[in-house]
Amino acid sequence: MTISKLTLSKARVLVVGDVMLDRYWYGAVDRISPEAPVPVVRITREEERCGGAANVAFNAATLGAQASLLTVVGDDEASHKLEALVATTGIRTHFGRDADLKTTVKLRVIGRQQQLIRLDFENTPKSEILATQTATFAQLLPEHDAVLFSDYGKGGLAHVSDMIARARAAGKPILIDPKGSDYSRYQNASVITPNRAELQQVIGGWSSEDDLRTKVHNLREQLKLDAVLLTRSEEGMTLFDAAGQLHVSAQAREVFDVTGAGDTVIATMATLVGAGLSLRDAVPLANRAGGLVVGKFGTATVSYEELFA
Repeated sequence: MTISKLTLSKARVLVVGDVMLDRYWYGAVDRISPEAPVPVVRITREEERCGGAANVAFNAATLGAQASLLTVVGDDEASHKLEALVATTGIRTHFGRDADLKTTVKLRVIGRQQQLIRLDFENTPKSEILATQTATFAQLLPEHDAVLFSDYGKGGLAHVSDMIARARAAGKPILIDPKGSDYSRYQNASVITPNRAELQQVIGGWSSEDDLRTKVHNLREQLKLDAVLLTRSEEGMTLFDAAGQLHVSAQAREVFDVTGAGDTVIATMATLVGAGLSLRDAVPLANRAGGLVVGKFGTATVSYEELFA
């Protein structure tokens, strides 16, 4: 199925969630430290990218959608750097600032094409800042065709149930990339997109495809979800909905890096659903997008031309 670039450019996607700044320090590893049995990395290059929900919004924008990003950040160097990065992509930003918050930064040190260590800087936002986000959300909602909640468990979606209720009442499709073992807060969403490990945390393991189908169906009914899209890396992905299930196999290709593949999948789904496609029609294309992005290094995106090549 091919959708015109013009149709996609009319899709307005509102991304809400935890953003982060992805920092990469690349260097040469020539020796082991005399102080401890660790490699010494001589940094030769630094790079910064949009991470978390910012990467999700960037994926939607790269596909051609009109993306807006609603989030809470600190009032620090990392947040201003991130806002400047996001601004260059054409995404409309709505950054709530909490002076006591440390904007999440993930610093990866890369030597010889390999990640040597990752350092995370983060804390949790204040609830009154999050409450103002809900008011902003209510204002932004009518101007968008699809709402995407990107939960990284950093505390930015404490009021997600309230926002889902508003979006549901407005008749907007609601897509959620979930986190944690309690999915009750995602009740009434259109679709949630857990990976295998995330789903296991919630429904436990499964002994067969039949067992999986039963457990997902029960979860769907319990949470009043239209669908669950299970992403299964090398096994592709499966959509469970009222009509049964739809499975698409992974696109065989060299996997270079799975970082951010889930971001690409859900951003593609939201863009296509925002453009008027059904979840079932969107799944094969989202699967293709995920397959393309794992062939790239770091958090990456897929363009309209690549997706419909």
